[in-house]
Amino acid sequence: MEREKLRILVIGAHPDDPEYYAGGITQLYTQLGHTVQYVTVTNGDAGHFELYGEALAERRRAEAAAAGRRLGIEYIVLDNHDGLLLPTLDVRLEIVRILRQFRPNVVFTHRPWDYHADHRYTSQVVNDAMIPACFGHSVLPDLPMLRPIPVMMYLFDEFTRPYPFIPDIIVGIDDVVRGKVEALHCHTSQVYDSALQFSDSPPPDDEAGRIEWLWKDLDAYLRDAADRYRDRLIETYGEEIGSRIQYAEAFEYCEYGKSAMRLDAEMRDEDKQRTFPFLP
Repeated sequence: MEREKLRILVIGAHPDDPEYYAGGITQLYTQLGHTVQYVTVTNGDAGHFELYGEALAERRRAEAAAAGRRLGIEYIVLDNHDGLLLPTLDVRLEIVRILRQFRPNVVFTHRPWDYHADHRYTSQVVNDAMIPACFGHSVLPDLPMLRPIPVMMYLFDEFTRPYPFIPDIIVGIDDVVRGKVEALHCHTSQVYDSALQFSDSPPPDDEAGRIEWLWKDLDAYLRDAADRYRDRLIETYGEEIGSRIQYAEAFEYCEYGKSAMRLDAEMRDEDKQRTFPFLP
């Protein structure tokens, strides 16, 4: 019997957040024929040392579109100001509309106590949007309610209060990590401009040289999850494979999604395999 095709939604605060936190796992989904959409709640118009406003927003929309083409996904950039995001009703309804239109099976977003206010408020509006998206009969009546309730996952962060990140799901991404780097390479305003201006070893001018420079620049970051959660990798993949994985991404269950997915220990094997079909 043919495997169910999933719809995967990653909602980040800024253009490039989805790639940094989930650029590997989303390639694993697309390789199996599942559909992925990236959404950023702000337009990135403050994320540069020199440019700002609409000129920067246009550039970052173009960068996001290029990254989307590299990954084979749709990439939506909402038009809220970078650094000024608030969890208003209008922004919540934007997310409700996206949820009802795309109809995801799995939603990834930031945890609500990340370092950046835009990340925290993105998490809040996504969590706040879930109930009206699934049950709000009078909310956006032009669109059918979202069914079934999607699984919700939090993206990694290093903050420890009120509690540290829990690596409920960890995924080896060695086979797709280069695609993640190449997607980030598309965000030239973020990964190259400051380096060209201030770095003692700025990136070269040619594209291939830049990608190799970026790979080296990001190497410690890309290896962090595998080194940090080696025990979970071995638990997931077995000693032989788990001990060899160099690059990984980790995710935490969010209780605002499908109730059966609240905790890893509570998940039935078939539910976990359906939601993360690339895991052994």
